Amino acid sequence: MPLFSATREQGIRATSVVIAYGGMKKALLLAAITGAYFAGRADVARDVKLENKRVRVVEMDYKPGEPRTRSIRPADQVIVFLDDSRYERVDPDTGQKTVRTRKSGDVIWHNKGEVSPQLTNLGKQTYRTIVVELK
Repeated sequence: MPLFSATREQGIRATSVVIAYGGMKKALLLAAITGAYFAGRADVARDVKLENKRVRVVEMDYKPGEPRTRSIRPADQVIVFLDDSRYERVDPDTGQKTVRTRKSGDVIWHNKGEVSPQLTNLGKQTYRTIVVELK
């Protein structure tokens, strides 16, 4: 029995999750994780620019002082920084904090399945990125 499903009309990737084993706690945890992924990141403003069967392009805004929480990357990603930025990165495995600086036009790559770190914009202005997810 599907635990979660959604339609394209709702602006979410259509899918369903089936619980094959485990108890109610596992089911609730899986529902929370799945719901958070499909509902979008409430902590970062996003604007879908393009989506088709091969790619999803999203503009993301990072407001000063507001942390972006950790998540699991749903696809291979190319991230293009539209603005200069300075942010604190909390490593998802070690908890180590580092400060990173990116320039407008910088491009980085992330693999599908990676745990993304918590990021906090240390600047005084919102900075923007374009995230290209390869399907």
